[in-house]
Amino acid sequence: MNAPLSRLDRPNSYIGRAVTRPNAMRLLSGRGRFVSDLVLPRMLHAAFVRSPYAHARITGIDTAEAAAMPGVRLIATGADLAKICTPWTGTLDHFKGMKSSPQLPLPLDEVVWAGQAVVAVVADTRAAAEDAAEAVLIDFEELAVVGDIDAARAEGAERASGSIDDNICFKTLIDAGAVDEVFAGAAHVVETELRFGRHTAVTLEPRSILADYDPSERQLTVHHATQTPYQFQDLYSRHFGLAEARVRVIAPDIGGSFGMKLHVYHEDMAVVGLSILIGRPVRYVADRIEAFVSDIHARDHRVRARLATDAEGTILAMDVDDVTGVGAFSTYPRTSVVEGNQVIRLIGAPYRFANYRAGLSVVFQNKVQTSQYRAVGHPIACAVTERLVDLAAAEAGLDPFAFRAKNLISDDAYPATSATGYRFEKLSHEVCLARLKAMMDYDGLRLDQAEARTRGVHRGIGIATFVEITNPSPAFYGIGGAHISAQDGAVVKITPSGEVQCLVSVTEQGQGTETIIGQIVAEKLGVDRDRVKVITGDTDITPHGGATWACRGAGIGGETAFQAAKALKRNVLGIAAAILQARADDLDLIDGQVVEQAGGAPRMSLAEVARIAYFRSDILPPGTQAQLTVAHHFAPEGYPFAFTNGIQGCHVEVDVETGFVKVLKHWVVEDCGTIINPMLVDEQVRGGVVQGLGAALFEECLYDDNGQLTNGSLADYLVPMACEMPDIVIGHVETPTKDTELGAKGCGEAGTAAASAAALNAVNDAIAPFEAAIGRIPMTPHRILRALGRV
Repeated sequence: MNAPLSRLDRPNSYIGRAVTRPNAMRLLSGRGRFVSDLVLPRMLHAAFVRSPYAHARITGIDTAEAAAMPGVRLIATGADLAKICTPWTGTLDHFKGMKSSPQLPLPLDEVVWAGQAVVAVVADTRAAAEDAAEAVLIDFEELAVVGDIDAARAEGAERASGSIDDNICFKTLIDAGAVDEVFAGAAHVVETELRFGRHTAVTLEPRSILADYDPSERQLTVHHATQTPYQFQDLYSRHFGLAEARVRVIAPDIGGSFGMKLHVYHEDMAVVGLSILIGRPVRYVADRIEAFVSDIHARDHRVRARLATDAEGTILAMDVDDVTGVGAFSTYPRTSVVEGNQVIRLIGAPYRFANYRAGLSVVFQNKVQTSQYRAVGHPIACAVTERLVDLAAAEAGLDPFAFRAKNLISDDAYPATSATGYRFEKLSHEVCLARLKAMMDYDGLRLDQAEARTRGVHRGIGIATFVEITNPSPAFYGIGGAHISAQDGAVVKITPSGEVQCLVSVTEQGQGTETIIGQIVAEKLGVDRDRVKVITGDTDITPHGGATWACRGAGIGGETAFQAAKALKRNVLGIAAAILQARADDLDLIDGQVVEQAGGAPRMSLAEVARIAYFRSDILPPGTQAQLTVAHHFAPEGYPFAFTNGIQGCHVEVDVETGFVKVLKHWVVEDCGTIINPMLVDEQVRGGVVQGLGAALFEECLYDDNGQLTNGSLADYLVPMACEMPDIVIGHVETPTKDTELGAKGCGEAGTAAASAAALNAVNDAIAPFEAAIGRIPMTPHRILRALGRV
């Protein structure tokens, strides 16, 4: 008996097919076009003089010697740039009571972290600018440094900035009620304290910007390595007093971002201001040392949490306190509060219980700002939840898989609402749990673990379920007052030769946006994928939209392109019907040919339709206006987010003599709704896992008591390398969202969301025979040995 046709057996069936990236060969052959490749006529270069102190008052600046050096064109201080740039404040209205100091491109009288840019030098070359920067003399008066999060919150504590009353940026409490009563009557209570070290993105391409202000037209063009060109078009317009239509932001090829390139940086605003002051193009590319002391950091959290169960191991309640340090300012415009807010709202998300209480304290300190980084808040929420779940399983005498099976929100219980108030349309925890157990050969791993322990080899198995936020609706930022769009736009047009162009607002930063948009348009329109060209990242060309963040590229940008292609196909068939004197409903477009629906007989090519529409419209019936360009915009409706879910497993071996951890294998089962390109999904998941394991085992920005970053270079800051990463096995479940026709959710943060939690549970499983436990990430050899009582 013949197998039924799959969705990939249709002509032009690209949605669900693994296809290669159209831009891969260009990038591999060295023809990428990054900001650092761009050279404009009369271009100048910027360098910055940075504060050596974490907290100090600026008492004097002497630029005379630097200004006289060869090639120096301009030296600007905070006062110079404040004349042309209005300050910004990193708060959002829906975080009630949140506060942060106003910020300017360069400080006027106070520095608040070591490495903060204080003076800008513009010269003919980067070397000349750096030489002159060394000749700038700045007098500082050192002030008390606020570093520790508990000291920062103490009564009468020194302040991280002179412009704030205290060091509390934001506090909030979620309380579903009756938590203390439930804990008092619970059969089992487990608790833990987890510390998460700061880390940063370490993208292949550092932050880069080239600003070109033309005073003759009051036109600003900014070539910017950013995920969100439309956001920056708005910000440059408003803060420099320029008409928005006179601000063009172009995002060329981008060498990674992971959320780090979403935010307003003081140097970037300064570079725009410098170009306005001097009327010439100015470029700045951060070097790696500068990146460590100016790129946003993330994940600086201490969480104390407890979980209650009944005698049979059913979860009854959770109680959480999260304190996070965010630097001396809240970042703009997305704020430094979003990460902590997502932590306390995602804790416990996969599980069925009603009583929940969580407090969040966001604290200022004299360190680099923290903000959104890949899987914002998810790894902390997942690690807290899954560590508690493992402890509760042990307390109840249940296997970790059995405990989760008992407590996960069942697949037939949707729609459902979490204890924190998140609304879930449809998730697949039970299917994912069973799939992972089979993929891992869990029972076999347990037998191997027991046998290895008889030989003095200590292996551990950890699992972690997760829920991921994707496709955020206008309620995410819009209600807070930020000009960050939740909608995206697409313009799909047919050229006179019958080829297709799609201009879309979601941006390409290495994750494959161009590929998936091309697949969607090709399938929905009915043409070969090679005949579709996708254009992104230029505010003068592409339609306005939210661009790329929070795993929204496929779910929102993809739906936009899907609907635009659908409308364009209707137009094409309408024109063809007029030419052929047929009914549009009796025609279809397949492989670039207009064919009969019944039987598939070809009638005319798409190129012929375009030729007539563009060049011989006189032969069309009267009143026919051929529309071969369609614009469509789409914003999510229905659920506030298209939540995805999945589960991860990690198998490790811990050397109890040295504290070193070897990751033997890692598994992921994820459900991102409709899969557009399985190969790209797997790439995103694997890359995310590597970043999650990097956080679990290697990456941490370390500070001394004076607020100095002590490991701010790749000689001292550890990132995972290929030789340290295991095989990563990936399985898929598809639960499409019904809020869109395409049904796609996001997948870019799924790998990062639970990798560190699974690794944490695996390491603790490995050292459990020693009655030892570790609660600090990254799990360095020294910390593991300390947990084992060996140092």
